[in-house]
Amino acid sequence: MIRYRRPRQDDAVILDLIEKQLVPLSHLPQTVINQIRKDMPRRLGHGVTLVACPDYESDPLGFVHFMLHGDLLYIDMLAIAPGARRKRWGNMLMDRAERFALSRGCTRAKVSVDSGNTAGLSFYEKMGYSVARYQSLHYCYELEKRFS
Repeated sequence: MIRYRRPRQDDAVILDLIEKQLVPLSHLPQTVINQIRKDMPRRLGHGVTLVACPDYESDPLGFVHFMLHGDLLYIDMLAIAPGARRKRWGNMLMDRAERFALSRGCTRAKVSVDSGNTAGLSFYEKMGYSVARYQSLHYCYELEKRFS
């Protein structure tokens, strides 16, 4: 099931997923990563975080954090625990985020993917996103999708 984040129950798992699944893919300097770690609780408080879990009371198997800016859905982070991959949790999280954005008038979506994250690039391309540009300063691809 997909549900909204419950900070007291979910944040430890979400922060662990970020640390183990997303941070290792980043090319940012360690000083920047340390600052991001400090800011993460505040960052999760902005936007919307949805979690995937087997039932309502279970800990998350994955999450998506996103923000809406006018007609733009910006996917900030998506991570799935290794044991839960290839079970459509990522697809369900993205579908729910996109439906949420569509219901609020969004017409397009963006996501950034670290250059070494080939699985992430492949996932988003299967979801209909295409590479718009490469941001060499941050070593990441910016992908976009237009909603019809």
